Amino acid sequence: MPLLQIDDGGFTLDGEPFRLLSGGLHYFRVHPGQWADRLHKARLMGLNTVETYVPWNLHQPRPDSFVLDGGLDLPRFLELAAAEGLHVLLRPGPYICAEWEGGGLPSWLLAEPDIRLRSRDPRFLAAVDAYFTHLLTPLRPYLASQGGPVLAVQVENEYGAYGDDTAYLEHLADSLRRCGVDVPLFTCDQPADLERGALPGVLATANFGSRSGESLAVLRARQPKGPLMCTEFWIGWFDRWGAHHVVRDPGQAADELDELLSAGASVNFYMFHGGTNFGFTNGANDKHTYRPTVTSYDYDAPLDEAGDPTEKFTAFREVIAKYAPVPDGPVPPRGPKLAPRTVALTESAGLLAHAATLGPAVDARRPLTMEELEQDFGFVLYETDLPLAGPALLEVEHVRDRAQVFVDGLPVGVLERENHEHALAFTVPRGGCKLTVLVENQGRVNYGQGIHDRKGLLGKVLLDGAELVGWVSRPLPLTSVADLPFGPAAPVVGPAFHRGTFEVTDPADAFLHLDGWTKGNAWINGFALGRHWSRGPQRSLYVPAPVLRAGSNEVVVLELHAAHRARTVELRATADLGPTEE
Repeated sequence: MPLLQIDDGGFTLDGEPFRLLSGGLHYFRVHPGQWADRLHKARLMGLNTVETYVPWNLHQPRPDSFVLDGGLDLPRFLELAAAEGLHVLLRPGPYICAEWEGGGLPSWLLAEPDIRLRSRDPRFLAAVDAYFTHLLTPLRPYLASQGGPVLAVQVENEYGAYGDDTAYLEHLADSLRRCGVDVPLFTCDQPADLERGALPGVLATANFGSRSGESLAVLRARQPKGPLMCTEFWIGWFDRWGAHHVVRDPGQAADELDELLSAGASVNFYMFHGGTNFGFTNGANDKHTYRPTVTSYDYDAPLDEAGDPTEKFTAFREVIAKYAPVPDGPVPPRGPKLAPRTVALTESAGLLAHAATLGPAVDARRPLTMEELEQDFGFVLYETDLPLAGPALLEVEHVRDRAQVFVDGLPVGVLERENHEHALAFTVPRGGCKLTVLVENQGRVNYGQGIHDRKGLLGKVLLDGAELVGWVSRPLPLTSVADLPFGPAAPVVGPAFHRGTFEVTDPADAFLHLDGWTKGNAWINGFALGRHWSRGPQRSLYVPAPVLRAGSNEVVVLELHAAHRARTVELRATADLGPTEE
């Protein structure tokens, strides 16, 4: 592979002028069986490069383990990109934002009660240095200097929106270099944050989605010489629960792209293909009010969540063709979809009754946080005894993020962080009742100072003003639901898992629709599709074709509240991401 050079005039590749035409494609948001398809379509749109973040929290789920296979086989993704003739921009963090759980920072860092993330806290830097060593040592052969596809590597991510410690950025750059990264480094920031986030001697790039000329002028004023590049050209946006599905007009986005390219700038579309926050991996924002992101990361991108070209694919390809060669041929067709069907969920298993199957009990004086339980995602189930019968007022200092409260297994209310709720009144029917609180981690905050986002019941829990002590905390990560003792469907009070099977002849993409269900999660053949919530906007979950198999397939739905009266789900050929603001 040729080498990228940065000089006063711009980018060159093996001595020839070069413009980066790149698109965001996060391998961890796409089933690995579909990587090659998405990469091929990137080239067909006219891209010469793809960009990906690297999620530290998935690759290093615990300090003493590192994962680089399966859906996290980054070397294979890089090999497929190279085979497609694509270069790669690598953005390893340590912080990535990306609307991803915790901004990619592993939850075990927060087991240290006073740790300062994204800083020169020695504990954080030591963890980052170890992460870079684990990640980059096996990636050295994939650097362009070694004949691989990786042209450049990013230092941190939009740091200027968080801090202004140049020495911190210098440490990260030095750590990357010590790990063998000998290709160009770059930073990225929104125009207003360029001064705070820049690192002397490293290429600064800007992130924006409109007013391209104005934003590039700010970048040029900050960096008088060298290439102009927009590392995140925002052509869509993400969705949050309780809002509308966000879309952007293709023509308007294409006009902005034309203005950007006419200025001679390089570009990275954010996103070319968004993909999916499978399982529990979505992040959240907290600007005085907590707002969790939905499962879909469709992003209104040139490729939709199922990898099918949208209007933007055609519009952007036409603009790119004015400035660079674009492969001949038509726009790729939509991929095959599974024939619609209704699936009856004929078996069930109550969550509270079978909690011991899902996680071990840990005794402590107070409720333990997820981080203290060495837990990344999912739920925590808390239990304690209620001392007296009669009217009671429960007060929780911090709910992170959504607590369902039960007395002797019967629901008495919900406390939501998003609504700033801390107190719940109910009646205890008799002495010796058990208080149970099921707390859902709805996604750690991925942006701003709120990234120090510990989960569970935090602080004191009071009953009628007196602290409740003597708790059992049970982590429920739900990494597998295979061991649940399902039985014939029967009325269940409280959260429950529901299971059904369906036959497939030729596996193809599908969308799982949960009309009539309230809130929870879904799995097909053990693959965690993500969260569902009748609150919307998202009303369906993407099912990648490789998840299905010829013959019998299993679907499991966790319903936290009320199950569909008929206990059925539907597989359809189209998504429902909700109403738009238009």
